[in-house]
Amino acid sequence: MNFLKAEWKNLALFNYEVDAVILEKYLPAGTQIDIWNNKCYVSLVGFMFKNTKVLGLKVPFHINFEEVNLRFYVKRFENGEWKRGVVFIKEIVPKKAITFIANTLYQEHYETQKMKHEINENKDTNTFIYQWKNGKKWNTMELETKNVLTAIEVNSEADFITEHYFGYTKIDEDLTFEYEVTHPRWEQYEVLNHRIDIDFEKNYGSDFAFLQTQKPISVYLAKGSKITVKNKRKLQTIPVLEEMY
Repeated sequence: MNFLKAEWKNLALFNYEVDAVILEKYLPAGTQIDIWNNKCYVSLVGFMFKNTKVLGLKVPFHINFEEVNLRFYVKRFENGEWKRGVVFIKEIVPKKAITFIANTLYQEHYETQKMKHEINENKDTNTFIYQWKNGKKWNTMELETKNVLTAIEVNSEADFITEHYFGYTKIDEDLTFEYEVTHPRWEQYEVLNHRIDIDFEKNYGSDFAFLQTQKPISVYLAKGSKITVKNKRKLQTIPVLEEMY
């Protein structure tokens, strides 16, 4: 059975180039950092969960809600091909039950915060705002886009950011959880303006405090689609033992 079915809608993707060394301690066993055009990325992503079903059931008051996550990109070689996936530093949602299920069953890094969003659709432009409260501060992601959808070009940066179909979770130095996410190729709205007001250190720790003064190298708004998250799979790395003489 699938773990989760939902729609991911209006994904705001703020992308930063980082030194891959920063991510090494977060890297799950059996994966390696995925690079595009000689760049290593982390992305801050805000979007809407819609029509959510967990294990086939709609949980009252947990069907439509916001999520914001910080993630980076990895790949894993298996059966002669590369699987491309993401690793989450943290995922913020407004629902305690979602946090409990994800952290307990998948050992993910979810956190519950007050959240809100606003979407304004006009004749020529759309505005998307995602906000969450950490302590007394409201953190904000805001984008203004054209309201005409366009295809995401194959092998483009936007394609790299959006076309990762596995999630990987580091359990310990030898054990990794893998789960597959399925969805069709997404379309995008061209971003005209963007604004971000986030306390990166308070939200994501000292390793990512430098993002406070770093500008994103790209910003996208993907329309999204229906998605399916399949049940997790354990990947056990067998330690190599030295021969004894």
